[in-house]
Amino acid sequence: MADERIHPSSYVKLTKEQRPVEDIQPGELNQPIDVPQLHVRKCNECGQPLPESYQAPADEPWTTGIFGCTEDTESCWTGLFCPCVLFGRNVEQVREDTPWTGPCICHAVFVEGGLAVVAATAALHGIIEPRTTFLLCEGLLFGWWMCGIYTGLMRQSLQKKYHLKNSPCDPCMVHCCMHWCALCQEHREMKGRLSDDAVMPMTVVNPPPVQEMNAAGDSRDSAPSSGNGTDHTNLEMQPL
Repeated sequence: MADERIHPSSYVKLTKEQRPVEDIQPGELNQPIDVPQLHVRKCNECGQPLPESYQAPADEPWTTGIFGCTEDTESCWTGLFCPCVLFGRNVEQVREDTPWTGPCICHAVFVEGGLAVVAATAALHGIIEPRTTFLLCEGLLFGWWMCGIYTGLMRQSLQKKYHLKNSPCDPCMVHCCMHWCALCQEHREMKGRLSDDAVMPMTVVNPPPVQEMNAAGDSRDSAPSSGNGTDHTNLEMQPL
């Protein structure tokens, strides 16, 4: 009691009239608060916040057309006779962590294998029952549609990587209708962009030789003076 008289308490007791009318419910103070400053745009690829002045790059047109297969004879012949190899190379360039052998084998099994089944069915026309032929054709059409979706997704990844427009239409439809032309166009596009991004040869300039300053010659000239009892120390300066 004596301490309270000497040091009065800093707390004030509220009367019934001064008490708050509304009581705080449990958990009411733990509600999230909306802060507008925290609403920032983020990159869809890495999730990093983007500045307010950032503008997404516009979609660019393809450097070559869908029917420009003859502009690159190497990819044209490869796509005509070995489209599986060309497709594997395209996938390897788009997705660096994927070797070209896997997509090449998948393309060879489903696309080239399907074409071989079609050729065999046409050659054995009349021998195979019509129902069996109908089922084979229906399965081949479904397989071609699935292959068009798979190769179209790869083309879509290429367009997303280089910000390219849909040319001439949706990537899956392009591969379903013009598969070989699409493969050659994708290879030409990546080949042209990789050559543009190649490192140009740089001129190497060799630094000048290390220069040293030696005071040995000066000590020889001052030899008579050293006989008088004065010693000279040889100084040598080298750059660090």
